[in-house]
Amino acid sequence: MNNSFIESLEELFEKNGISYNEDSLFKLNIYKDFLIEYNQKVNLTAIKEPEQIAVKHFLDSAMILKYFAIEKGAKIIDIGTGAGFPGVVLKILRDDLDITLLDSLNKRTIFLQKLCDKLDIKANIQNQRAEECRKNGLASSYDVVVSRAVAGLNILLELSLPYLKPGGFFIAMKGADYKDELSVCDNCLNVLKSKVEEVKEFKLEDDYTRALIKIRNIGKISEKYPRIYAKIKKRPL
Repeated sequence: MNNSFIESLEELFEKNGISYNEDSLFKLNIYKDFLIEYNQKVNLTAIKEPEQIAVKHFLDSAMILKYFAIEKGAKIIDIGTGAGFPGVVLKILRDDLDITLLDSLNKRTIFLQKLCDKLDIKANIQNQRAEECRKNGLASSYDVVVSRAVAGLNILLELSLPYLKPGGFFIAMKGADYKDELSVCDNCLNVLKSKVEEVKEFKLEDDYTRALIKIRNIGKISEKYPRIYAKIKKRPL
């Protein structure tokens, strides 16, 4: 494939130990083009340059697969997926995964449906708020939950952990201040029957510090969680 973006993405993946094939690189290139084109009429991302998309969207999302073993056919939900990060990237790199993309904004889910059609990939796209999982029957349904840049961790945990099957795990994608966010989550983790299993800190190509926080469900989460968002925000656990 004679394409400078594909070549640079291939170099990034090889340098960072990300598994890929030619088809995944081809689809990521289509993804990049469609995102840039669609972003001109609907604001989906502030990151618009191809080189930055490769690093801050595609590589950042793919690092989940480098650091954590996800079983074949695992059922995964991406909370607040936005323009599809990390969920669509995970699906492109691991087509065996059963991916749900959840976002509260209709303009984003319309984009995601068009994107999945263009890429010829299957994903369950949900246009709803994260705290509505019990009302919509999605609580305790997923092996893995992922989320990036949605809310502070003490809020994000209550929005995300109730989606997990017993024993499943949540991966929160965070920035350099993740330790500060973790420091106020002890009670929340206790109430939601979960524990931090491991944290992987790394730097992207521009020395941008990132962290992947893996949190394991270790007990039954009360059906009164998640609360309505106003209560979660006003009084985090």
